[in-house]
Amino acid sequence: QVRLVESGGGLVQAGGSLRLSCAASGLAFSSYGMGWFRQAPGKEREVVAAISRSGGRTYYADSVKGRFTISRDNAKNTLYLQTNSLKPEDTAVYFCAASLEYSWRGQEYRNWGQGTQVTVSS
Repeated sequence: QVRLVESGGGLVQAGGSLRLSCAASGLAFSSYGMGWFRQAPGKEREVVAAISRSGGRTYYADSVKGRFTISRDNAKNTLYLQTNSLKPEDTAVYFCAASLEYSWRGQEYRNWGQGTQVTVSS
């Protein structure tokens, strides 16, 4: 059974940083493209970043370019999202997801975690 478990969320002041992690089990992690998505209250889910199987290709939403970094450790079956210079508009539940393809489209992802809350105060 595929399991994705996010951690690292919390409350931080604007300008601060958080490192999100996603521990994967029940799948051949290195065979999956991975992504981070977020959903704020009253808004649709949106892609934050995506990374290819090897980590050689990455994609970022324009809203987070230059501030967030996605990475993965295939030996540890773990996905990361380093978030810097956080803004109040980054407040959302952040989800990690697994896809058989490298993609930034949510519909390509078949496995999802439960999410971790990130709250940025002004």
